[in-house]
This record gives sequence, structure tokens and C-alpha cells, in this order.
Amino acid sequence: MGKAWFAALALLAATPAFGQAVVSPDVPIDPKSVDGLRKIGAQVLFWSQAQRDANFPHMEKLFPGHIVKAGPKVRPLPEGRPLPVPAAEIDAYIAANNVAGVIVVQGGKVRLERYARGYGRDGRWTSFSVAKSFTSTLVGAAIRDGYIRSVDEPVTKYIPDLAGSGYDGVTIAQLLTMTSGVRWNEDYTDVKSDVARMFLEAVPAGQDPTVYYMKNLPRETAPGSKWVYKTGETNLIGVLVQRATGKPLATYLSDKVWKPWGMESDAFWMVGPSGHEVSGCCLSVSLRDYARMGMFALSGGKGVVPAGWFAEATRPHADIGDPGSGYGYQWWTYPQGRFGAVGIFGQVIRIDPKTRTVVVMSSAWPRATDRTLQRTREIFVDRLIDAATK
Repeated sequence: MGKAWFAALALLAATPAFGQAVVSPDVPIDPKSVDGLRKIGAQVLFWSQAQRDANFPHMEKLFPGHIVKAGPKVRPLPEGRPLPVPAAEIDAYIAANNVAGVIVVQGGKVRLERYARGYGRDGRWTSFSVAKSFTSTLVGAAIRDGYIRSVDEPVTKYIPDLAGSGYDGVTIAQLLTMTSGVRWNEDYTDVKSDVARMFLEAVPAGQDPTVYYMKNLPRETAPGSKWVYKTGETNLIGVLVQRATGKPLATYLSDKVWKPWGMESDAFWMVGPSGHEVSGCCLSVSLRDYARMGMFALSGGKGVVPAGWFAEATRPHADIGDPGSGYGYQWWTYPQGRFGAVGIFGQVIRIDPKTRTVVVMSSAWPRATDRTLQRTREIFVDRLIDAATK
């Protein structure tokens, strides 16, 4: 694995995209970098801890991507009363769980903000699957803007390349809720899983890599009958939004959320071999702007998404086999009406509408997923939200 990593890194480093990876959404990726990019991307799941620590805050140094531009007006996040949680308890959790940043915003005021592992207020941290919730929000924006009529429309209307595949008869809503019925393996420890392989295989000229890979997957169950977590389907949602709007996702996110909502810093969205944003992951954002995204969801997104969009998007549509929890439109749902976005290696946005509280954590866990780390995080997040009521 080590030799493959360094060989791929050397190949990408030799391309014009490397070292000046941030490009305009209107500039196509240099085709010479595609093979190197594909190999490097497949290695991210298997980076060492040192590589995670070095690269999670600086993905733009390794990968080409598009900038999500912030506007001139910043939504303020004034300081609020500190959370009544002992500093020693917070420090212990941060150290034991490889946390790089944690912020708690309640009622628009910052009640806790801490950084570690070389991260800081001016930096960005990769999101992994937290980006899925950003992507689904763009579906809502595209519906309000008239680019998409309804989530009940067939996926093939916007991605006709999928006709004749397992996605025949699948609706946009079923993509959003990951209930398409198409077979998929999301095992992050398996180099042969779909999530590890989807950008590795060569693609015929002129075909989108995501669409090409996904259209060759077999149907497993009837659409709408079974939930299976599939990053590839969020990538399809990104393709759908791009084709419906005719705009890169970074540009659309900037126009619909980043600028009007007053994000403080530019974000970076990695692009894949197609030159389009990898919409199932790979959005790097500052800790405070992740919190602002949570506030945007809490606000209902008036003027950006249809009325009631977030209420619908953040309710449980799919049974995930965990009592009290579920899956909405690329948002996870939890007991007590809470919802959130989750990414591997410890990324999370958790939102509690009752107390108007947003909790964000950026991390570099030693493993992509881990039940003990997840359970410990749940307890700590609940502790922070409960403390926000005092």
C-alpha cells in the first residue's frame, strides 16, 4: 500500500493541477492528472494517522478542486455565555478522540469553541460525508429555482445515461433517502468495496465516471423497499443537480448559501476525474461555517429552498435498523427531533431544534468508523446540548 501511495503521489505531483489545485469551476481538470487523481483518491481511506493529521486540513494541497466563494457580508457569531462544562472534561474528550475542532452555537451565539491538532479558526477541515447534507440542500434550491420540478420525478429524466440500468423507475426522493434498491458495498476497510473502487476503474471517453460505475450495478430490491448507505448515490445527486442547473456545485452553493447566508470563509470542494465536484464528500469548510450551515438548516432556508423543505428533509424517511434514528434527505435523524450530518473519521454537525443548538466537530479518528468512538461521541454531543439548556 505504501509503494502504491507514493507512486500515485509522484504521478499527481508531476501534473499541472498539483500544487495549484484550486481552480475556477469553469476550468476543466487537466486530463493528464486523471489517473493520478483516481489512484490518490482511492488511497484516502487507507492513509496512516500521520497522513490524516497532515492532509485533512489541507486537502487543496493534494487534490484539484473548486472554491465556494464567500461574500463581503459575514453573518456574525457573537460570544455567548460559556457552556457549564468543565474545561478538563472537554480537553480530555478532545485528546482521547483525535478532535481538531469543536464548536457549540446556541441561538446564534458561540458558547464553546476549541481547536487542536494544528487546526484554527482561519483553517478548513475536510467533511467527508457531511458534504452529503450540503448536496441535498442544493436539490431543494434547484426545485425552488425551477430547474427540478419535484423529488418524485425519475432520476433518468435528468441522467438519461442511467436508462436501462438498475436506476430505471428510481425517483430523486429514493436517491436522497438511499432506498434505490441498487446493490452497493460501503465497507471502508475493503479495497474491493464499491466505495473504494468507484473512481479506480477506467472510463470510456466522454462518459461521467460516477454514472458509468453506477449504471453497471445490479438491482437488489424494489425501489423504496430497503435502505443501504451509498456514497455513490450522493455522487449521482451531484451529477443530477449539475445537469439540471447547468452550474458547477461550488458555484451554485456559493450563490444559494455561502454568499446570502454570510459564510465567513471560502470553502474548497474537491473534484473527481470528471472535473466535477465529488458531491458525496470532500468539501472542506471552516469550523464556524459548518456551524453556520447548521444554523441555515435551523432557519428553514427561506428564499433558498421551498417552504417546508428542511422539515421534510430532516424527518426519518428510511428505517436504518437503529430504534429512534433514521435517514432523511441525506440527513441523519435522531431521538428528540434532532438531526445532523455525519462523516467518516469523526466529522459531525448535530442540530437540536428545540434548544436552537448546533454542535460541530472536526476530527481525525484512527479509523473511518468505530462503534466505541461513535458511542462516546453521542454521549459527549448529548452532554453539550443538555448543557446548553442551563
